[in-house]
Amino acid sequence: MTTTDRAGLLAGLDELLPGLEELYVDLHRHPELSFAEHRTAGKLASRLRDAGYEVHTGIGGTGVAGVLRNGEGPVVMLRADIDALPVAEKTGLPYASEVRAPGPGGDEVPVMHACGHDMHATWLDGAARLLAAGRDGWRGTLVVVYQPGEEAGEGAAAMVRDGLFDRTGTPAVVLGQHVVPGPAGWVLTRPGVLMAATDSLRIVLHGRGGHGSRPETTVDPAVLAASVVMRLQTVVSREIAATEQAVVTVGSIRVGSAPNIIADEAVLEVNVRTFDGQVRSRVLAAVERIVQGEAAAAGAPRPPEITPIATFPVTTNDEGANRTLTEAFTAHFGADRTIEAPLVTGSEDFGEFGRAAGVPSVFWLVGGLDADLVLKAMGEGRFEQDVPSNHSPRFAPVLHPTLRTGVETLVVAALTFLSVGAGRLGA
Repeated sequence: MTTTDRAGLLAGLDELLPGLEELYVDLHRHPELSFAEHRTAGKLASRLRDAGYEVHTGIGGTGVAGVLRNGEGPVVMLRADIDALPVAEKTGLPYASEVRAPGPGGDEVPVMHACGHDMHATWLDGAARLLAAGRDGWRGTLVVVYQPGEEAGEGAAAMVRDGLFDRTGTPAVVLGQHVVPGPAGWVLTRPGVLMAATDSLRIVLHGRGGHGSRPETTVDPAVLAASVVMRLQTVVSREIAATEQAVVTVGSIRVGSAPNIIADEAVLEVNVRTFDGQVRSRVLAAVERIVQGEAAAAGAPRPPEITPIATFPVTTNDEGANRTLTEAFTAHFGADRTIEAPLVTGSEDFGEFGRAAGVPSVFWLVGGLDADLVLKAMGEGRFEQDVPSNHSPRFAPVLHPTLRTGVETLVVAALTFLSVGAGRLGA
């Protein structure tokens, strides 16, 4: 498809934008937690049916897939995630979420689209509509996937296990994107590794409880937990080379319920992020060694329990497909808006689709915040302080030009591979 043909198909975007803005506001006002995205999935499935797609629902729980078969050609998959986070919104927007819902532990929690998945879903809805309306200009099969449970690290694998590709056909390439706190209108790509692997662990440290007045009769798990936390901070600083990268975070500690009672146990939740498989293995081994060693040194009555609770693989882009896509984005948006992405310590389960299908996948980033604000903060060295990041209660993409840019990237990406066929993927 030529640049002129692509521009003709995208010309319908102006007419769609008001409706897409309404969809985004609606999704933002009604966020749903991982695997509870019933309203969201139903709404998006209905819109796919209206656009002429064959629709499959309930995949991997609340996942949705739309299939548009349009003659001989490659199968191209576009993916968006749809779940929200247990975060209390502080954006001050007129459409800010006021939703509260049962969290993973059963307690009621605030819910917000603090990671931009409402924007991802809106982008994909717009692209799906434009590609359906412009099907005279391409051949092949377009698969549109709305994935649940990304924040839990389980949604992609759940859809694959539940027979996603049996319903849609195996794709030749899998494509996806994420809104980030960069200047709205920027598109960021990177060959090879883009996003970190994540391992989340629950650690139970066993002590011997008793009265606060007689600590000599106890093994205090609070003191043990404090020792573990401090020693874990040495993993990166003393066991990982300066040329390598890792992050170890103790995000949660729960111990005791009263000031004069020494508890029986402490529970820690630890998050590890790495970009390299060997580094990951060394960090995880160090965490286990430290936890076991500190428990032994404290005289714990039994060994600690270390349980994996979530795992995200490294997000790695196929180099040939990424190069093809970057060339297409540069031709469409210009070199001043198509930027090389940095390594991202955040994590995604998007790559599971390409791995399961055995095909190339490409994931890219789209800036979503006020460009003047972001560039000013960068220039003053205050990006971390002044620019809200994903998962912040203040993270709020600007609607324009973010909506337009994200729809255009998906359309350009889909048409690139639908028009050139699978033979170009490794070019």
